[in-house]
Amino acid sequence: MRGDDGVWHLIGITHAEPANPLDERFFAHATAPDLFGPWSKQAPALHAEPAVGENHVWAPHVVRRAGRWWMAYCAGGSSHAAYRIHMAASDDLWRWERVGANPLVVDGFDARDPMLLELGGRWAMYYTATEAPDGGRHVVKAVFSDDFERWTDERIVFRHDEAGTYGGPTESPFVVARAGGFYLFLCTNAPYNQTAVYRSDDPIAWDLAADLVGTFPAHAAEVIEAGDGRTFVSGCGWGQGGVYLAELSWRGAQV
Repeated sequence: MRGDDGVWHLIGITHAEPANPLDERFFAHATAPDLFGPWSKQAPALHAEPAVGENHVWAPHVVRRAGRWWMAYCAGGSSHAAYRIHMAASDDLWRWERVGANPLVVDGFDARDPMLLELGGRWAMYYTATEAPDGGRHVVKAVFSDDFERWTDERIVFRHDEAGTYGGPTESPFVVARAGGFYLFLCTNAPYNQTAVYRSDDPIAWDLAADLVGTFPAHAAEVIEAGDGRTFVSGCGWGQGGVYLAELSWRGAQV
């Protein structure tokens, strides 16, 4: 995201190799004067706080709202069937404080990867989960809020045929509104570096078979508007050696 001073900020999961997701205790933070760098490593953006029920921190997503920056993130939980999504806020993208009635969401299996999007004055929080908290078909769910305090009206917005628990084909949901449609980007994990894109006219309903409009090789992709009319996607993940950018081409309804 780009701060009010024009500086770009990267905030994300980090851990030394080999991967150990349950030991990811803080968020990496890097800054740059331009989207393409040079990037400078900064002190961690936020540490897990066991006193408020956080045993690790995963998958932050940051948006601008009401003059502040807001970060939704997964905070772990007492069991895989009861994972917590928390919220923190910042005035400058450097100093973060937990806000709201955390946890905002408790769900499973390993409910995580929250993404925030404003829809006509109301906010949606998309996240990956399973049909039942202890497992089942992999899905994307959404909850909604007017005030960032109470998140309600939980619903499944995308359902995959594959069932299981950890991982799965609905990781890292990211929704983009474009040209009257809504594009849902999902990390499929099949293979590890693959993102599938679905388009719908409805921001709370995508169909696995009917709405697929593209795939490309990236893990946990997020969409970044460069500010000059160009759009990019990020890619990262275990064993990848860093975070990468690629330009995203929109060809009609196709990605």
